[in-house]
Amino acid sequence: MPLLNFTVIRGRTSEQVRQLLDSAHRAVVDAFGVPERDRYQIVDVREPDDVVALDTGLGFERSDRLVIIEVVSRRRTAEQKQRFYELLAENLHRDCGLDATDLIVAITENGDADWSFGAGRAQFVTGELT
Repeated sequence: MPLLNFTVIRGRTSEQVRQLLDSAHRAVVDAFGVPERDRYQIVDVREPDDVVALDTGLGFERSDRLVIIEVVSRRRTAEQKQRFYELLAENLHRDCGLDATDLIVAITENGDADWSFGAGRAQFVTGELT
């Protein structure tokens, strides 16, 4: 936890996708302080015409390297989120050559009872996880 859903446009190799996931995971670990093995990621590959992502009036030009990341997480502070955005942009630029204007992130928060990691239990509620 958190759960990251990546939407990318078709054209990346499996190695490029793996680098994207690894770089994003490092940002999660560093910004949110989660354990290294706390990793849940899903990749959704789309055709270029399946994704519309304008700039909300900010003047960004998007490319076909666009990455949209939806994060579902327990509550995080504004400082943790800002640090995550910064680390994510830095890591993806350094490791994947991704321009920061080709990165969109949305975080949705939920509570402890909203997670089950298996075995039919909510491990944050039962105390198996903290």
